[in-house]
Amino acid sequence: MSAKAISEQTGKEFLYKYICTSAAVQNRFRYANVTTETDFDRLAQDHPWLLTERLVVKPDQLIKRRGKLGLVGVNLDLKGVREWLKTHLMRETMVGKAKGILKNFLIEPFVAHKQEEEFYVCIYATREGDYVLFHHEGGVDVGDVDAKARKLLVGVDEKLTEDAVRKQLLTHVAADIKEVLASFIVGLFNLYEDLYFTYLEINPLVVTKDGVYVLDMAAKIDATADYLCKAKWGDVEFPPPFGREAYPEEAYIADLDAKSGASLKLTLLNPRGRIWTMVAGGGASVVYSDTICDLGGVDELANYGEYSGAPSEQQTYDYAKTILSLMTREKHPDGKVLIIGGSIANFTNVAATFKGIVRAIRDYQGPIKEHEITIFVRRGGPNYQEGLRVMGEVGKTTGIPIHVFGTETHMTAIVGMALGHRPIPKEPPVAAHTANFLLNSSASSSTPASSRTASFSENKAGTGASAAKKAKSGAPPERQATSDSPGVKASTLFSKQTKSIVWGMQTRAVQGMLDFDYTCSRDEPSVSAMVYPFTGDHKQKFYWGHKEILLPVYKNMGDAMKKHPEVDVLISFASLRSAFDSTMETMQYPQIHTIAIIAEGIPEAQTRKIIKRADEKGITIIGPATVGGIKPGCFKIGNTGGMLDNILASKLYRPGSVAYVSRSGGMSNELNNIISRTTDGVYEGVAIGGDRYPGSIYTDHVLRYQDTPGVEMIVILGEIGGTEEYTICQGIKSGRITKPVVSWCIGTCATMFSSEVQFGHAGACANQASETAVAKNLALKEAGAFVPKSFDELGDVIKSVYDDLVGKGVIVPAMEVPPPTVPMDYSWARVSNHNQSVPRWLMSPQSIPSIKCIYEALFTSADVTTCCTETQPKTPNCKQCRCRSTVARKKLSRKAGT
Repeated sequence: MSAKAISEQTGKEFLYKYICTSAAVQNRFRYANVTTETDFDRLAQDHPWLLTERLVVKPDQLIKRRGKLGLVGVNLDLKGVREWLKTHLMRETMVGKAKGILKNFLIEPFVAHKQEEEFYVCIYATREGDYVLFHHEGGVDVGDVDAKARKLLVGVDEKLTEDAVRKQLLTHVAADIKEVLASFIVGLFNLYEDLYFTYLEINPLVVTKDGVYVLDMAAKIDATADYLCKAKWGDVEFPPPFGREAYPEEAYIADLDAKSGASLKLTLLNPRGRIWTMVAGGGASVVYSDTICDLGGVDELANYGEYSGAPSEQQTYDYAKTILSLMTREKHPDGKVLIIGGSIANFTNVAATFKGIVRAIRDYQGPIKEHEITIFVRRGGPNYQEGLRVMGEVGKTTGIPIHVFGTETHMTAIVGMALGHRPIPKEPPVAAHTANFLLNSSASSSTPASSRTASFSENKAGTGASAAKKAKSGAPPERQATSDSPGVKASTLFSKQTKSIVWGMQTRAVQGMLDFDYTCSRDEPSVSAMVYPFTGDHKQKFYWGHKEILLPVYKNMGDAMKKHPEVDVLISFASLRSAFDSTMETMQYPQIHTIAIIAEGIPEAQTRKIIKRADEKGITIIGPATVGGIKPGCFKIGNTGGMLDNILASKLYRPGSVAYVSRSGGMSNELNNIISRTTDGVYEGVAIGGDRYPGSIYTDHVLRYQDTPGVEMIVILGEIGGTEEYTICQGIKSGRITKPVVSWCIGTCATMFSSEVQFGHAGACANQASETAVAKNLALKEAGAFVPKSFDELGDVIKSVYDDLVGKGVIVPAMEVPPPTVPMDYSWARVSNHNQSVPRWLMSPQSIPSIKCIYEALFTSADVTTCCTETQPKTPNCKQCRCRSTVARKKLSRKAGT
């Protein structure tokens, strides 16, 4: 996550150290911390003012409205503080729905003052800038500050001036203190910006003749900016919300996460609970938690967590053993269940991650049996068949009850099985394998003939076009078709002629794009070049079908743009530290209309600057923190859609009639699966990204879909946090959106938890009631969208709406055509298990003795270096040959054609 709450002591320390103002800030660094281990004699030695001044004592545990709750001791001496603490320290207290132990307190000097000397000031971040709120009456009875306070928006990249503060915020303040307050507020805002705060509230702020006193303070900082602010922040501790303990296992996983390019999250909700989860994906983890709570398991849900971003086998082993260690510490009379779930991965190697989990299960097999733990597994994605196989095998060999399911089973069906709400199939259905791997026996290197050039379903004459025309207009579709005019964004992002540049040496992603292009019968690859500033200009080898091609790699962005004027899309795999600079550089080139930013963890302040520049130049941003998007039959961004077996299974090689927009990358792939099973398929899908401020929002894409004739219905997978879904509601009510909208917001479980939970995505946290998933689902339903009762029913509702459109003749389904033949991906083949469907020639390696060693390598080891000698076959690990997989692939193809 990005915005994390800090303690009041930490916030004040930052303020006292770094604020720059002419106002006299009093009581700097005069605070003392008290816990159960505090030695008061030593405390008094370290802070002599405790013996001479009147004092205030209060808990410092992220508790709001402490004064109203009677949790502040005021105007006491040190003896009085100690007496007060006897009745409060380690006391169990209810704050709202949260029950917790008071264990951390802050002592400060008491400031005698008048009521009229109290003020309220708050600064908080939004997409368009930072709001400064000020009210001339502060304190515990300030009331509804949103309604009362004066507001001033400081736009992104703008500066706050004392003159603006005086004129717009201090209209009800006495003239003799206006200058002091104006200087302090400007200094506070500059501190807020410099130290990457996202929220900073002082109530009350007291101004007397002696100066300014910061009495109570609450703050959040953008944790992703640690690499920028480390020198000033130091080692910041982020306390848990009140009502939840800080566990060493959580800190251990957080440390793993910080050292990894992957995402690893763990929050303990009820360590004594019987329902545990280990879910892959930030969006999927929320869906599983929702389903558990919907089925009545909220009180037994032990944890929330997720792993994603292609963690290594070792990382998943460490993560899994932490979960299993926690699970096996205390028995439950009903036994326990472990739900190892996930959506269909885009690029995470399921086989590799499951090997780590299997290792952990083997290590803990004794305690697992002793605690009567049953494991339910559902997963899809690259090499998932092998992952499921090894997971099933460990169940058989250890005697642990492990139930394994793949993409043929609804994502959350295993929750119902685990909680006893649905039967466990004895023989799970097997998904049909649609891969038809091409063996190019001719010398031709041309792409296969297109199986279909238009949308899969034929629209009833005039229906699709009229739907866009009937909608009340924003800008006409004709004007939106291109973005040649500054500030006007393109309504069509991708076509079969779209050309892109990939920033970063992501050869696997590029090869996946080329394989997709070939499958879709594109005339030319969608990738024109790559940019990688850490090497010199050179050529990189890829495959176009079975033909080797060379793509240029440039050190300099300018050279790439100059030599490839046909490019209008940039796909950025830059790291979180370089994504901002590289994206700002890219936007200097007017040929670029769309930029996909894959990196997760870009500081929010930088993302907002990117958004502002993109809006000025008419550039569509997809991301950050995204896998990208896909337009079946035309173009895909990076790893979107996963590997070719999933592309074919979800029928992404040709367009359908349904367009969707999601935040989650993994859940977008799950939508591909659901839509392909319930309708004629996907027309276009975009994952806007999980950050608080995605570069483009739901409405941007929904309005594009509304104005696109080939789209007949729209699916929106919303999420807890933010208010963008309400814009969709307004569009439906106003008539701007007329096509059927099916929508569901995930995160409904959040309202059932007693304490705040930050889910996997940075933006998945509700700061007010309107941002909850429950409130947004209700609003969408009232606006006229089709809203299911739960995610489990999403596919049924999509099918119902689609069938209705077919019944009305809006969509006329076309005859399905066989999927096109595609080249085998060698890296996929070598980790696939030998029970999967493979080409006939590869099933009989003896008929081609010269490739026998490669065949052995394919099905005996996932990490071998194969030998491609033309003579006597050597072992798969032959050190005399050391052929690379691309060479082996070329030779396999050549041999297969002889």
